[in-house]
Amino acid sequence: MFLKKQKKKIPSTYKSIYIKEELAKKIEQIAKDNDTSFNNVVISMIEKCLKDDKDYKEQ
Repeated sequence: MFLKKQKKKIPSTYKSIYIKEELAKKIEQIAKDNDTSFNNVVISMIEKCLKDDKDYKEQ
């Protein structure tokens, strides 16, 4: 799995997002299966997508 390990706090900001209930349930299940937080799953997914996009654009 591509989930990042939780580590010491770094400067962050608070943002609210609205997502479909079905998507939230899927993310909650991933978090539960990996013994991590909902937030960690979402951040890991965003970071992975941004890295993949950067890698794609560099080709």
